[in-house]
Amino acid sequence: MKTIQNMHKNAAKGFTLIELMIVVAIIGILAAVALPAYSDYLTRARVSEVVLAASSGRTAVSEYVATLGEMPADAEQAGIDDNQTSQYVSGLAYNQTSVDLAEITATGDDANIGVASALDIVLVGARDTTDNTVAWGCGSTGVAADTYRFLPANCRQSVADATTEAMDNL
Repeated sequence: MKTIQNMHKNAAKGFTLIELMIVVAIIGILAAVALPAYSDYLTRARVSEVVLAASSGRTAVSEYVATLGEMPADAEQAGIDDNQTSQYVSGLAYNQTSVDLAEITATGDDANIGVASALDIVLVGARDTTDNTVAWGCGSTGVAADTYRFLPANCRQSVADATTEAMDNL
């Protein structure tokens, strides 16, 4: 009698093959859902570095306008390092488009970011002549429709729309 009870105790330890297969299947399904989401998250983080590169120029231009009351004529005058590059940023450019408007363009290194199309983030600054502040709008150029989802929401517009946004914020 004791041997039968011992056999039942030993048989009750551990998992059956079916239980283990169910656990493996659940883990596989979760991984299949999580990996694409993680990949999108990584691409968004890389794109945010491009936006951050342009933002450093935004600060320099705003300080220049607050101090001298006019838009800087070029990147050197603004204090923008137009040779600024990183793993995900291939260039930074400044362009004064009019007396009271300027654009800062950060160009993404598409191959390293992991997007199929060109990626240029353009910050448009409009100077308020009454108090020497700068209102900013964000737009993008050269971005394919499938790449828009990786951009910050406020940059999912054309440069013309970003200019309008900046001028409306004055």
